[in-house]
Amino acid sequence: MKKGVIVTIVSLLLVVGVWSFSFFQTSPLKSPVGKTQKELPLQKYTFENLKKTSFPPSDISLDRPLREEEDYISQVFYYVVDGKRVSGQMNVPTAPGTYPVVVMFRGFVPREIYAIGVGTKHAGEVLAQQGLITLAPDFLGYGESDMPSQNGIEERFQTYTTAITLLSSLDKLNEGLMASYSGTITADTSKVGIWGHSNGGHIALSVLAITGKSYPTALWAPVTKPFPYSILYFTDEFDDNGKALRKVVAEFEKDYDVEKFSPTNYYEWITAPIQLQQGTEDEAVPLRWSDQFVEKMKTLKKDVTYITYPGSDHNLSPTWNSVIEKTVAFFKKQLEK
Repeated sequence: MKKGVIVTIVSLLLVVGVWSFSFFQTSPLKSPVGKTQKELPLQKYTFENLKKTSFPPSDISLDRPLREEEDYISQVFYYVVDGKRVSGQMNVPTAPGTYPVVVMFRGFVPREIYAIGVGTKHAGEVLAQQGLITLAPDFLGYGESDMPSQNGIEERFQTYTTAITLLSSLDKLNEGLMASYSGTITADTSKVGIWGHSNGGHIALSVLAITGKSYPTALWAPVTKPFPYSILYFTDEFDDNGKALRKVVAEFEKDYDVEKFSPTNYYEWITAPIQLQQGTEDEAVPLRWSDQFVEKMKTLKKDVTYITYPGSDHNLSPTWNSVIEKTVAFFKKQLEK
């Protein structure tokens, strides 16, 4: 090849190289299909990511009394989650002493009929009468709490962060009790249990998996099925038969792997002893759900005590008295260890 031709080829290559460098320096990077990568703000709520998340404690401030009885007092409390105020109901024994704590998570209640403590009030009062301090958050958007995310799916995930933040804040509970009771009533925050009913059971199981903590947990007719089936199952109760919710879920599934948001895939992370009580005539949470959950947990070699009540409904009626007695006995045994 002649020298002149070689020089010409080298010159062309240099020109192409300079042009390519200039193009890639000034042009934005794109994906192979020509689209920029989509932001996934809800990815922080996967169970793997929540497990790695730090939940800073909040002050717990006690407010007005809701009910005052000879052996217990019910009153409003507040704490803060991600800059949002959450209200709730606390029940404390009136006799001076130091008491274990049970955090209570209620089931679904329509927002328009909700009031502070609905869904946990009666059980919480009995637990307080039996020597336990109970705290039940209303969750964002309920009671006197601030509003949740406008994204319906994120609002659901915020129940996890709301619950875990309350648990991480319990070491500050005695500061609030000191302000109200001058040190006559204190909390033993080394002894903490969880109670959950229906969707509150779903929240409780999610909290147990995410935290890995061994909080003794009493479940009443818990929702134990995978997300999002765990919410779609109940759409027949909606005015639009679930049309709006199905649309929201479908949009979510376009961008996210729902398996990473479903607690059923992480039950193996649970270390806590569980007592599960279920009515056989429950029309909201079918008996087979609890049967299957207990079978799975036994396979995973988890500590689960299962009690069923022939003829009882979703609220464990007409055997409620027997159910609460067994719940009290469970907490006394587990929290006195």
